[in-house]
Amino acid sequence: MMKKIIAFLFLVSLFSCEDNEVIIDANNLLIGTWLDPVYEGETTTFKRGNSLPNDAYGISFHKNGGFIERTSGWCGTPPLTFFNIEGVFDLENTLVSISTESYPANYAWRIITLTEQELVVKRELTEQEVEYRSLMDLFNEIQELSSSVSCSDATNWLFTAYGSKACGGSQGYIAYSTEIDTNDFLNKIEIYTQAEKTFNVRWGIISDCSIASVPVSVECENGIPTLKY
Repeated sequence: MMKKIIAFLFLVSLFSCEDNEVIIDANNLLIGTWLDPVYEGETTTFKRGNSLPNDAYGISFHKNGGFIERTSGWCGTPPLTFFNIEGVFDLENTLVSISTESYPANYAWRIITLTEQELVVKRELTEQEVEYRSLMDLFNEIQELSSSVSCSDATNWLFTAYGSKACGGSQGYIAYSTEIDTNDFLNKIEIYTQAEKTFNVRWGIISDCSIASVPVSVECENGIPTLKY
């Protein structure tokens, strides 16, 4: 009888352990090291590892909120030198917000799937990145207007300053034809310049304090307006 009781308690204990292994806190599931990234479209798939490699990319999430990225940086020319970028992370539902002292300083990943052995994430644009993309979309419109007319007669071309450096002054100068809707063009320039100034102040953007040289004329070269200094 005693042997049966002991066997029964052993089985209860065994199944209890198995249940504890299945029910895992999602917050703790992210903790650890993730290696061998596979990039497919907008998603990246990582496999769980034991430690960050010396000569390959990897990331590590710590229980105290610490984050480490093992990377070779932007340079892809061999021989690659790998180093650690340290930072912190915050997990809210499926959004992982990461902050480091390296560029980009703040970014986020949306967790698509997360298991004991696999992590699939998708880059989620931060509010700053969304605003920056809007700026670039507006500037692309300005550039398209500028290049919408072929340059054949330089007397029909003018130039104007655009943008706002964080340190003050314009980003540069751009040519435009008097044959386009100049009021619309210059209005877009004004909107873009003010938007960039607001963006710089809001996000604490830093820039050099050099002053953009003012062109003296516009010349046509192979149908393209070229600023001359």
